Amino acid sequence: MVEFQLDRGSGVATYLQLVHQVKHALRLGTLRPGDQLPTAREVVEKLAINPNTVLKAYRELEREGLVAGRPGQGTFVQRGIGGAGLAEHARLRRTLAAWVREARDAGLDDEDLRALFAAALSGAGREGAA
Repeated sequence: MVEFQLDRGSGVATYLQLVHQVKHALRLGTLRPGDQLPTAREVVEKLAINPNTVLKAYRELEREGLVAGRPGQGTFVQRGIGGAGLAEHARLRRTLAAWVREARDAGLDDEDLRALFAAALSGAGREGAA
């Protein structure tokens, strides 16, 4: 089950933070089709937010076809997102963790890592095009 957390200083609407966290969990495979999301009541109690905020997030996820509400039962994941399977995610995560350790050993801090990663993302697929 996903454990929602809020960053009240992020400037991102609360309902969008919930949507993004569900999508993130789907991409990483920690949420899978058939899994149940926390009830609105559970989220409200844990995060001290308005129930309508949780319902808005769940409606957005429903609109995108990612979850479906079942009256009297809760909200359940309908489909995953992302191209790679769980085994591929695990392999890539190990590779990335090794890269982070190597970068830290070279003296890079979090901001350096973010900058390198962003540069690699924006340049992905372009190296061979020139």
